[in-house]
Amino acid sequence: MLNFALALKPAFLRLSILLICCWLGRSVYAQQDTPAVEQTSLPLLQDSVPSVFRNGTSTEVVMVPAGAKLLVASLTINGNKKTKSSIITREIPFEPGQTYGLQQLADLFETAQQQLMNTTLFHSVTVAAGRFDGNCVEVVVNVVERWYIFPFPYFKLIDRNFNQWLIDQGASFKRVNYGTKLLYNNVTGRNDKIRVWLFTGYTQQFSFSYERHYFDRKLRWGYRLSMNRGKAKEINYNTVDDKQVFWRSDDQYARQFSSVSAELTYRKKLFARHQFGITYFSEQILDTISQLNPTYFSGGATRVRFPELSYRFSYQQVDYIPYPLIGKAYRIRFSKGGWSKDTRVWQLHGEAFRSWPLGPDYFLSVQAYAGIKLPFTQPFFNRRFLGYGDIFLRGFEYYVIDGVAGGYVCTSLTRELTELRVPVPGVIRRKKGVSHVPVRIFARVFANSGYVHNPQHGLNQLNNRVLQAGGIGIDLLTLYDITFRFEYSFNQLGQNGLFLHRNISF
Repeated sequence: MLNFALALKPAFLRLSILLICCWLGRSVYAQQDTPAVEQTSLPLLQDSVPSVFRNGTSTEVVMVPAGAKLLVASLTINGNKKTKSSIITREIPFEPGQTYGLQQLADLFETAQQQLMNTTLFHSVTVAAGRFDGNCVEVVVNVVERWYIFPFPYFKLIDRNFNQWLIDQGASFKRVNYGTKLLYNNVTGRNDKIRVWLFTGYTQQFSFSYERHYFDRKLRWGYRLSMNRGKAKEINYNTVDDKQVFWRSDDQYARQFSSVSAELTYRKKLFARHQFGITYFSEQILDTISQLNPTYFSGGATRVRFPELSYRFSYQQVDYIPYPLIGKAYRIRFSKGGWSKDTRVWQLHGEAFRSWPLGPDYFLSVQAYAGIKLPFTQPFFNRRFLGYGDIFLRGFEYYVIDGVAGGYVCTSLTRELTELRVPVPGVIRRKKGVSHVPVRIFARVFANSGYVHNPQHGLNQLNNRVLQAGGIGIDLLTLYDITFRFEYSFNQLGQNGLFLHRNISF
């Protein structure tokens, strides 16, 4: 995630939001006033049949009665040079030999296309009828595979966002990690992944993980193995005025950490997934840190070691996971960490997302997050809540909010402005079958509100109070699910700024 701040006056911001809301709303109401097209039950000619049912190999007219039952006679897959056919058919909600109604099969085609795109294995996917023979239909799936190997230099700010690094830390290159990152997707053609991180700078760290979605014949069970080891000369040892406080040593490491984990996954159907994990953590700090903050670990300890057992349930039924516009998604995680009184913690976290179309180009979405940690008395390293990683409150990017219970709700109104198609060089077009780079541009108006309970709030002011912020934004979605979010937001403290958030799905 990157952010860039630019101060503007709140009055100008409120006027901008008002104008954009009026612009968005006017088009929505105009669409609602459009008279509905009268429906007919007459037999459908080729021009009236959904495009997925049109015979693309012939100019003959296809007569498909509205109430017809179609038999899926065969399923043909094209374009999967590396991906196993079983991985593709795993995402298709129909099978040869079964009979479906016309509209039912059209909906299943759309679901199959969305599910295949959500595997992040392909640039593009089409699912359509290839040929009709009476009431029998041949289904053809055409895919264009992505590149799967990404070795590239690694350069990342360790601060939560670009604003904090630029403004609070003076753009210091001592707060940068650099090295090499290897991403290898679809290693064996079964949508398995290898991740290798090797970097130095602010933190010296080595990470490795291997994930395989399925290893059984029914394609339901999978696993993930990972390890992580590192050390750093600087450490965030406390939070004061709702901002991280750091201590640094130039000749010794302030923090050393490692973890190993194993996870078993179960996915019976399309949308729901269960994950069972076990992780072993180890972390050590200098005596100086325990003196600066005796509650960093419980009882002034300088080292902790403990296992964690976890269960996570996720349900995703959206049009496109990297940037969902239609659908719903839920995630619940329950964990038990540690067994001694100094390390034990019970955690329950939940996330929910829902989005509805308001017209051809308009979408309303609601996203919510909530969490709780028990018991409420926790050491500092277990009190991190909002502002860390992807769990943050828009409009409060400069702050972290520690605590043991709380959450937020964010509502957005989005309009798709345009989609650009940037041509690619001929060599890439011939080798990978990619003729262009798509760039979709969206405009958004958003508002969010959150609350964090912290019985050990110390010298912080944002705990134990309702927080509110809102703003406008422009989002760019492009190849390989790279998303840039330009957001101008303001909060109840009278602060405002322009932020750039970057999300990369891989």
